[in-house]
Amino acid sequence: MGFNNPEVSWKELERTLSDRVRTGRPNRVPAGANGGDSPAWSPVRSAYEPPPGLARRDNATPYAELHCHSMFSFLDGASHPEELAEEAARLGLEALAITDHDGFYGVVRFAEAARAVGVPTVFGSELSLGLTKPQNGMPDPEGSHLLVLARDPEGYARLASVISAAQLAGAEKGKPSYEGIAWEEVHGDHWLVLTGCRKGTVPASLERHGPAAAARELEALVATFGRSNVVVELCDHGDPLDSARNDALAQLAIRGRRRRHHQRPLRHAGSPPAGDGHGCGAGAAEHG
Repeated sequence: MGFNNPEVSWKELERTLSDRVRTGRPNRVPAGANGGDSPAWSPVRSAYEPPPGLARRDNATPYAELHCHSMFSFLDGASHPEELAEEAARLGLEALAITDHDGFYGVVRFAEAARAVGVPTVFGSELSLGLTKPQNGMPDPEGSHLLVLARDPEGYARLASVISAAQLAGAEKGKPSYEGIAWEEVHGDHWLVLTGCRKGTVPASLERHGPAAAARELEALVATFGRSNVVVELCDHGDPLDSARNDALAQLAIRGRRRRHHQRPLRHAGSPPAGDGHGCGAGAAEHG
């Protein structure tokens, strides 16, 4: 420990590093156990219990978070799925989507907790396209991102199948390969596609080449997934350039809206279908 660190006792430091922080939830690890990840108890989880005193708040401004990573997206998210559901309830969100990278790793835990605290759920994933090598532990992974939300159980099953095929095709952990996926066919109008974060093709083209290039990328998504299945995502992290970027993205959405077709609603899913196995502040400006 350095000389400039705050005064933290060794007991408190050990408690934090061993994941025994004061969360208000019961500790399921036996007394005297060597950490909390032993195979002796971790595969079988007891039923989720909300922390005492947690109440879902009514929010005056309806808002659903549609792009959020849990701790299962290493270096992007840091919270347990249960903690995200609890915070969504505390904030009074209309719904919360878990969109971890290239998998549904935390959706069962998330669904159980969300049901208990009364938060409607949406399931999706942020797909990593164009990888040439494993990206495990990379602070700024290569490739581009495609953010997909499942509209319904059929969409969930279709997305799970695509992710499974990509993970098998990549043949290495951290290197899914989506090459050869017939995107125009696999979604079946059961997905909602967001333009995504800075690694999405639309925001990336806007930053590198300007609005005209971003518009072409947006139309490419529309041509692939259908106009009613694509929305423009706006993120505000307090960066000085966020406002200018979001204004430009909103203009792209407005121009696309003038050519609008019928927009099907995104249906909340209470739990994932059986057998499947940092928070980016995002709002979706409708493009369809």
